[in-house]
Amino acid sequence: MSDLKHVIVDLVEKHLPDAEHFIVEVKVERVADKTKVLVLVDADQGMTIAACAKLSRALSGELETNELLEEAYTLEVSSPGLDYPLTEKRQYLKNQGRSLKVYLQTGEEILGKLKEVEELGIKLGVTKKEKGKKSVEEERIVPFNEIKKSIVQVSFN
Repeated sequence: MSDLKHVIVDLVEKHLPDAEHFIVEVKVERVADKTKVLVLVDADQGMTIAACAKLSRALSGELETNELLEEAYTLEVSSPGLDYPLTEKRQYLKNQGRSLKVYLQTGEEILGKLKEVEELGIKLGVTKKEKGKKSVEEERIVPFNEIKKSIVQVSFN
């Protein structure tokens, strides 16, 4: 399965519309009696349904033509949803200004506004409330290697 995953990653990269689009994740797993191929792709300015459909058709054609999967399979090509953790630096860049919940390797959770994306980490604006005082925003730098996962917080304001 590992070799197949690498082949699929290469095929996806070959069929990405342009340099603005990038792979977030490729999963190949056995589910019941089928192989499930999940491809998550994003873009700096957002992924469109049309781009997902075009990529899906191209990838499906490659899988069929090259007979990469001998048995029945399902192919799902989509963009990661808002509840999907950020995994790529480019995803952090496109979410600057949004609120994130960051789960650290230590188990600590930080809720803050993504202010900046740096080479080795992110800068968050974290609101601190102290009893009897006004709320104060502090900046906190979090290195990527300390982040277990980050989830964009949806705001309906």
